[in-house]
Amino acid sequence: MPHRKTWTTVGAAVVVAAAAIAVPALTGATGGEAVPATTHRPTSTASTAPAVPAVDAAALAALPEARYSAVVGGLLPVDRTVSSAEVFRLRADAPLFGSDRQHPVARFAATDFLGQPTTVVGLRREGAWELVLTPARQALPSTAGGHAAAQTAAWVPAATLEQQATPTSHVVISTTDQTVSIVSSTGQVSRSFPAGVGTTDTPTPTGVTGYLEQRYVDPSQGTGDHPIQLTSLHSSADDEPYGGSDGGLIGLHWNAAASGAVSHGCVRLSADGVAAIDALPLGTLVTVE
Repeated sequence: MPHRKTWTTVGAAVVVAAAAIAVPALTGATGGEAVPATTHRPTSTASTAPAVPAVDAAALAALPEARYSAVVGGLLPVDRTVSSAEVFRLRADAPLFGSDRQHPVARFAATDFLGQPTTVVGLRREGAWELVLTPARQALPSTAGGHAAAQTAAWVPAATLEQQATPTSHVVISTTDQTVSIVSSTGQVSRSFPAGVGTTDTPTPTGVTGYLEQRYVDPSQGTGDHPIQLTSLHSSADDEPYGGSDGGLIGLHWNAAASGAVSHGCVRLSADGVAAIDALPLGTLVTVE
């Protein structure tokens, strides 16, 4: 998949050409510890959660943007699955904070790389804060002993969020069964499709949940006219497993070889499978088992 772009990492001497699904060229960057293992919606009172620091417009604009191509060390790595979440959009660009919630490490832009409203997935509320998943990386596998978190999170001021309808289904990818299933909120499988998953050398990351971040059509990547379903997940084992220009992004996309351990980490589907995922709203959770 031949699109060329670069990743820039601030705070580490790393600039790499990216590689499993290509998207428009962007850069980003920066300082984390693991996200707490609490699932969605427990709330803390304002008295137990820290106050939200003021971040002026100039300071906000100077922060690296937490996009799919950014590596931001201050984000919180997420190495677990999530069972529920809520979906938001941003009222304006918003600062993202790491574990201390004192110093912003990045910003969420109100519009995404396609110029559309950014979809934000929230895990839980604590006082004036929401813990959200992000589409950026916290570290590259090459700088993390060959294993980096496939998903990241950060704290955002809740006042910057506008709630949207919560998806009623989620996606479950089984690397063992080599299937992609659409599962209802009650746990019933409504549809299931054979899938091609990562090989032993270029595995699809497991034991983690991301979300449908965006979708777009790019026939030059060998996906025909079927929309690529871009998730917020990245390869946890290789910076650029395809060996070219996609940065280890994990997408669900069409491919003629849509079964077996055949990919560089992405998930391959038939036309019917892609159409079923394409019908789901952005923000839908995607869990890989």
